[in-house]
Amino acid sequence: MDYYRDVDVDAVADLYDSMSQSVLVFFARRTYDGEIALDLTAETFARALEARRRFRGADEREGAAWVWGIARNVLGEFFKRGRVERRALHRLGLEPPAVTCDEIERIEQLAGVEQLREAVATALAELAEDQREALRLRIVDELDYPVVAGRLGVTEATARARVSRGLRRLAVTLEGAAGA
Repeated sequence: MDYYRDVDVDAVADLYDSMSQSVLVFFARRTYDGEIALDLTAETFARALEARRRFRGADEREGAAWVWGIARNVLGEFFKRGRVERRALHRLGLEPPAVTCDEIERIEQLAGVEQLREAVATALAELAEDQREALRLRIVDELDYPVVAGRLGVTEATARARVSRGLRRLAVTLEGAAGA
């Protein structure tokens, strides 16, 4: 008998109990949004429950790998459809259900968001001023490259290069901090 395929809902609940916190952190660290992380975690385990009869693993370790595969798929789908859905909700004047401040704080604490903020602030401070300003305009202010170039008084190619170099340097610095 395979480990989860022919079992009742309690076995999936056990999977949820053992993995939900780490799955929640996985989503929180990738979306930077506690509400979205909660939604994606719920979706992951809902899909696991629906698909439990198709599970072909033989033990808990394979069950965990199966759930992580579902979580990765859910995250990929979220990023593909998320932008369109958020725009539609905004146009319709709808808001997603509110999550309490305590829930968001708990998720951020689990995901180590405060340490991440500190690491990002430190890494940004270490960037050259021209790269930092290019990143602020492009990433934070979400301006198009021609506008960034105009604000910086440089060509569009130079603006793109500054953003690219800044992002590359941030990635290297943050990967080093994550490994420490």
